[in-house]
Order: sequence, then C-alpha cells, then structure tokens
Amino acid sequence: MTLRPEQRLGAVFPQTELGADPVVLRDYAQAAEALGYTHIAPFDHVLGGDPAVHTDFRMLYTFEEMFHEPFCLFGYLAACTTTLEFATGIMILPQRDTYLTAKQAAQVDVLSNGRMRLGVAVGWNPVEYEGLGRDWKTRGRMIEEQIVLMRRLWTEELVDFTGEFHEIHDAGINPLPVQRPIPVWLGGMAEPVIKRVGALADGWFPRFPSLNQRGHAEVMPRRYDEPKEIVARMHGYAREAGRDPSDIAIEGRVFVPNRTPEKWKAEWDAWKSIGATHMQVYCSEEGLDADGHIAALRDFAEEAGGW
Repeated sequence: MTLRPEQRLGAVFPQTELGADPVVLRDYAQAAEALGYTHIAPFDHVLGGDPAVHTDFRMLYTFEEMFHEPFCLFGYLAACTTTLEFATGIMILPQRDTYLTAKQAAQVDVLSNGRMRLGVAVGWNPVEYEGLGRDWKTRGRMIEEQIVLMRRLWTEELVDFTGEFHEIHDAGINPLPVQRPIPVWLGGMAEPVIKRVGALADGWFPRFPSLNQRGHAEVMPRRYDEPKEIVARMHGYAREAGRDPSDIAIEGRVFVPNRTPEKWKAEWDAWKSIGATHMQVYCSEEGLDADGHIAALRDFAEEAGGW
C-alpha cells in the first residue's frame, strides 16, 4: 500500500483475539508496518469483572477477554518495528496513577524514538475503579488535571504543581520523552467529553453509529446521528478555549470483515467529510485468527492505497 503523506491509516490492535504468544504479537505488528499502516491502537482494560456477579450494568468486556497491558506491549513492539506509531485507543486514565503513567509513556516514547501517542478517556467500568482504588465519581475532573500535569512532566525537568488531586514540588521524571509533550488524544462522546476535546486534546477518537453500525452499539445504545453538527460543536468549544480547531485531529474507524470494498470506501469518505485526519480499520468480532487478521489488513490496504 502506498499512502499519500496526509493519510494516517492505523489498525485497531485485536487485543482479545491474538492470544498471549509474543511471536504472534510481533508478527502482527511487523505485518501491519510492512503493509504500510502508520499506527496500531489497542484497547485498555486492567481488570475484567464477572457479569454473573456484577449485574447492575452490561459489560462490554469481562474477565474472559484477554488484554495486554499497552505500555508493556509497546515497549516490546518498539524493538520489533521501526516506523509504526503506538497509540492507546484508549487508556482509562483516571484509574491510573498520573506520575507513573507519565513516566511509562515517556519511556515508551524514548524506546520507540518518538512513536508514542496517548489516547485516554474516563471509561465505563466502575469495577476497575473499585479494584484500583480510584474514585469513579470524580473521574471527569481527574482526567482534566492529569492531562495538564502530564504535559508539564513531559516538558519540564522540575515541576511545581498543586491541584485538586495532585501535589508535587520541585520533582520530575527522567528521561523526558522525545516528543515534548507526547500527543494526548481523548475518546468518548458525552457532552463533557466533547467540550474537553475542544479545550484540551490534541486529537479525538469519536464513535458515530450513524457512520458505522458495528461494535458495541447494542450495549451502549445512545446514537449520535449528526456527526458534522457534533464536530462543529467541538470546534466551538475549541474557539471558546482560545484554540484553533484545525489543531485538533480526528480519527475515524472503518469496519472490515464481511463487508464490501464499496462499503469501506463509503465509510472512509463519510469520515473524511467531517474532517477526519486519521483512520483506523477494525477487524475484530468475526472470530479471526492471527493470519486472518493480517489477511484482512492486507485486503483493506490494497483498496485504500488507491483512495
């Protein structure tokens, strides 16, 4: 696949389907890179609950699904690749320690020579928050403060900061990352998130069921049928914050298995029409093995190279 310079095409890393063999993980990442994909984006969950016990909400994932820890995964794959960008898509930031997260992201950025992108969100699973000793109710305010503090930790040798949740005096992380700061993207679709994207984020992972009807729409049934209007609203929040909306990137998603190239192209064009700067392909939920996932990436790459 030959991408134009402005095309940033990645793959959703099939966390729950590749298994635990490190050779398989390496082969997948190297295949994606060889096919011309610019980045991979794994989901993140630390804990999985038992739906037979936690019956008060529907889980997108349970204890039965495997999730590799993204920073450890990226550290391994950084040594196996040369150009592939590593983007968490997304990491549940408020349930993690801010200083340690900043340190780990910086370390991946150093080991990969500047190929780290940190996608974060507040999450949907209170079971993880409880297990990790974090406050579910304050997660929105927490993530905003975390982003501000992490950017300082990535760009200043010594930081002095006092906030609602953090206090640090004349201390910092070492080594600092190659990128100063590491790009921070946000995921989510609630109105506070859209406002947060405009005010704080370098980029956004929105999910519009009206553009693609796959994934977990049946579990999270809220619909967002006016993507252009929502993007315009996010741009308005950016201007209110004194930011240039064009500085905020958007990553769309195309679903691949059991769909025609014409449908892929239609989704691609729909995302581009609302200003998507990056795209990712999603090949999960069809029972593919590692070879099947690589084949699906190859099929899409052959089509997308001509768009």
